[in-house]
Amino acid sequence: MTKADYGFYVPVKVVIAGLFLILLSGFMASFEPVCAFEGPLQSRNQFPLFMHADAPGLESARTEDSFSASLYYSSVFMSRQSPTWDVLLDMEVATLELQYKKDIGQNLELGITIPVISFNSGFMDGFLQDFHKTLGVGDYGRSARPNNEFAYEVRNNGQLMIRGETGTGLGDIRLTAKKMIFTADPAVSVSASLELPTGDASKGYGNGSVDAGLSVLVDKRLGENLMSYFNAGVIFPGNVKAEQTVSLRDSFFAGAGLEFLVSRHFGLLGQTIVQTSPYPKTGIGEIDRTGVIVVFGGRYTRAKDSIEFSMTEDPNTAGATDFTFNVLYKRRF
Repeated sequence: MTKADYGFYVPVKVVIAGLFLILLSGFMASFEPVCAFEGPLQSRNQFPLFMHADAPGLESARTEDSFSASLYYSSVFMSRQSPTWDVLLDMEVATLELQYKKDIGQNLELGITIPVISFNSGFMDGFLQDFHKTLGVGDYGRSARPNNEFAYEVRNNGQLMIRGETGTGLGDIRLTAKKMIFTADPAVSVSASLELPTGDASKGYGNGSVDAGLSVLVDKRLGENLMSYFNAGVIFPGNVKAEQTVSLRDSFFAGAGLEFLVSRHFGLLGQTIVQTSPYPKTGIGEIDRTGVIVVFGGRYTRAKDSIEFSMTEDPNTAGATDFTFNVLYKRRF
């Protein structure tokens, strides 16, 4: 790789190295009396073809009053063809999610999530080539295209379905409801979601239909400093109504996570979500196979405020972004 290929490579390495040092310093901190567990990392799959089909995120069974602002930054690459599908995704995606949750009593929580999405050509291709080589995982064939060049085009049976362009737009707004069934240990809830078609489907900001989902959430304490989280559910996505209409199918998911409180103010978290593809058989393995995302991160909490940092990887290079970095601020009421 030449110097010209690096672009913003050094600064990105510095950011990731800094995050690692923060996590390491947490491990080295003295143990103190712990405060309440805060729940899993607030992270959802940002893969452009799946993110608008009510993509699930790992959630706590407990209700809360809170406002959060979450910024995702993802790198996406896929260049694949089959007899009926032609998919070219080469972009970086920034998503700002504003989320409000309200506990209205009787162990019932209502919520709304408003996403604003920005597609761009990005700067991370050079870094990610080296990163995936170091980990020994696939890169979807990223090295075959020029670095930091934007493309977002999906065709079905030779006809254009989605053509994205660099820019910013509103995504699909998500409404949620959660009802606690058991409040002791383990805590158990049922959750329902409804995603509204507020994003422009032809440009890739939404899917043009209403989506719905149902899930069961379980929190189980494993020790004074350790909490586990388990989710399982089904998604009923509406059709993609872009330049052409494509019927999606029901998608099933399951997830698990651990939250370890290192000190009164700092916790380490790891979690994973497995999801079947909502698309009909495309003949493209990266879309048809079950997607897996793995998320690692840390959370700093003081009083009613918390800050999260996390990184997401796709170990089986299917149905997920190549890499996502997320930072979140949350205020509890």
